[in-house]
Amino acid sequence: MNLKMRQLAIIFAFLTCGLIPIDAQKSAREIVQIADDRGRGVVSSQGVMKMTIIRPTWQREITMKSWSKGTEYSLTLVTSPARDKGSAFLKREGEIWNWQPSIDRSIKLPPSMMMQSWMGSDFTNDDLVRESSIVKDYDHALIGEEEVQGRLCHVIELIPKPDAPVVWGKVITRIDQKDYLQLKTEFFDEDGYLVNTMLGKEVVELGGRLLPSRLEMIPAEEEGKKTVVEQLELVFDEPIKDSFFSIQSMKQVR
Repeated sequence: MNLKMRQLAIIFAFLTCGLIPIDAQKSAREIVQIADDRGRGVVSSQGVMKMTIIRPTWQREITMKSWSKGTEYSLTLVTSPARDKGSAFLKREGEIWNWQPSIDRSIKLPPSMMMQSWMGSDFTNDDLVRESSIVKDYDHALIGEEEVQGRLCHVIELIPKPDAPVVWGKVITRIDQKDYLQLKTEFFDEDGYLVNTMLGKEVVELGGRLLPSRLEMIPAEEEGKKTVVEQLELVFDEPIKDSFFSIQSMKQVR
């Protein structure tokens, strides 16, 4: 056996023994990009969700429809309860708008409101409209491996880039090595304190791909509180015109 054949045999042996991980050639950023595309859709996504806000002495349910196109456009419409029905949130090319039918008024949200709670839940306005991008606005680093819900995950640290429009000081996420599912994500403030933990659970086929159908956002220091989002319907990459994501559509969509 010549030298070249010996080298090929050694490489093949390492691969078949599992000593070279499948993702060895993928950067942390590429892994985050793949995971983000799975949940967002390469072109677009449309869905129906139910959010349950859980508190020690009460619960509240909100149902909504959502549309998104790429990273620049999204529209979310509240369909229940009756008192909030018709409220809508629009992201269009860096601008965030909120339509309140009860006062017949659309309001442009300033960046300072991105960290505020969305409709009393444990999700922020930023979580809802994805104003910040986990791909573009952070530097990414692989920092280890961890098993979550029986799946071996990459552990990736996200540090915001200077002047990026983000609300978190640091994010650590666990992404399944096989199916690129975001199964656990921790959000830290600028002082390094854990604020929220988001868990992705109940992996099922949605829109033709495996995804967690249930997201739980759990505050770090508020016992008995959490917000659960259940994905009821999801369709990926159906054509949506840019013109759909307009203030006029936000007022009229049903």
